[in-house]
Amino acid sequence: MRAWQFTAVGEPLQMTTLPDPEPGPREIVVAVKASGLCHSDVSFMDGTITALLGHLPIVLGHEIAGEVTAVGSGVGNFAVGDRVGVPAVTDGPGTAMNGGFAELVRLPAALAVRIPDEVSYEQAAPATDAGRTAYRAIHTAGHVTKDQNVGIVGFGGLGSLGAQIALAAGAAIYVADTNSAAQDAARALGASGVAADIRDFEAQNLDVIVDFAGFGTTTASAIDAVRPSGRVVQIGLAVEMTTISAQKVVLKDLTYVGASNGEQHEFVGALNLLADGMIRADTIPITFDQIPDSLRRLQEGGVRGRFVVLLE
Repeated sequence: MRAWQFTAVGEPLQMTTLPDPEPGPREIVVAVKASGLCHSDVSFMDGTITALLGHLPIVLGHEIAGEVTAVGSGVGNFAVGDRVGVPAVTDGPGTAMNGGFAELVRLPAALAVRIPDEVSYEQAAPATDAGRTAYRAIHTAGHVTKDQNVGIVGFGGLGSLGAQIALAAGAAIYVADTNSAAQDAARALGASGVAADIRDFEAQNLDVIVDFAGFGTTTASAIDAVRPSGRVVQIGLAVEMTTISAQKVVLKDLTYVGASNGEQHEFVGALNLLADGMIRADTIPITFDQIPDSLRRLQEGGVRGRFVVLLE
């Protein structure tokens, strides 16, 4: 099979041919139909989080959707031909073992989730990571419910999904982003308000603010803007350290909580919303040969939407 292999920090991916994988006990092999590109892939390659990888060389790609082609012994819940997605995990494909920048991938069957027939591979791939992460931020960490006012800080690929999930829950959304194109996209989605600074919506009595940007100042602004007894969810990590007003957290009786990339049931929640037509990822389809150049574009910044490799 063809595969793009990461060999060393600072080096571009190398096209190589690897033996087709065979499933071991409790494993399946999946023909990759769609594989998402993530900023984490850039961080693996530039040395920032390379230590998290199980081995080098390795095939990256942790946002995988495809069709089961082989089933190992002890697997009773999947059969050849099943459509599956693979939630991104640190001990899964693209991190601990060869991943989705290849034509085939072998993985533990326990990691896979069936994709509803209504959901395309192109939409399922980013849902394995960005979709479930946004779902966790809005529901598990944010506790967003119908008729609440929700602030969304940062309207990139993740923030856009979070905004859609909040709208699907029946909330009104108020979006803060400094980028004019992002602001236009938020208005088109149906945001009740759009501005460069979330503090512009302090009078809207925001019940929950989710900081998808995480630039430090954005988190401090969220603490300022949220209503008394409100909730601020930290998910963006543009900077490692930030300073917020402990006095405001205490005197306003706030809840400040972090949200990670989610669990399998949150991927299922995102898939169900996709199947119902309630959310849709902003994808940029690319070919298998375009993976290295697309990763370079991600590293340079300014990309709106999620690159998704489509394989026939």
